[in-house]
Amino acid sequence: MANLAKQRRIAAEVLKVGVDRVWIDPESTSEVEEALTREDIRGLIADGVIKKKPKRGVSRGRARARALKKSLGRRKGHGSRKGARGARSNRKRQWITRIRALRRRLKELRAEGVIDKSMYRRLYNKAKGGEIKSVARLEAMLKKEESG
Repeated sequence: MANLAKQRRIAAEVLKVGVDRVWIDPESTSEVEEALTREDIRGLIADGVIKKKPKRGVSRGRARARALKKSLGRRKGHGSRKGARGARSNRKRQWITRIRALRRRLKELRAEGVIDKSMYRRLYNKAKGGEIKSVARLEAMLKKEESG
C-alpha cells in the first residue's frame, strides 16, 4: 500500500477537516500518490477521488431504549434514585393534583344532588384540612354515612 500520509494531510487542510475524516478512493491510490501540490489535491477532490467523511456523532439509540423502559416503569428502583422522594416528585404538585380531583368530585356530587350545600361545605373543608386523602376515600366516607 502506498504511503499517502502527505496527501492525506494536504487534503485535510484543503477540506478543513481532521486527517481522520479524509477518504481516499482505494482504487485510485496510484493517482493520489502522484498528486504533490495543493492544486493536484483540489483536482482530485473535484473528481471525487478524495472526499470528506461525515461527522461521527453520539448515538441516541441506547438513550431512546432506556427512556422507553422508564416510561413503562422499569429502571426506577432504589439503586437508580438520587435525591429524596420530595425532590423526585414535588409534594406541592402532588397536593395540587389531589385537591383538584377531590374538589371536582365534590362539585359533581353537589350537582347530581347526592350531597346538599352544607354537606358539600363540610366535606370541602375536610379535604382542605387533609382529612380526606383521595376520591376513593371520599366515596367510602359517603357510603359509610349513607349506611350508618
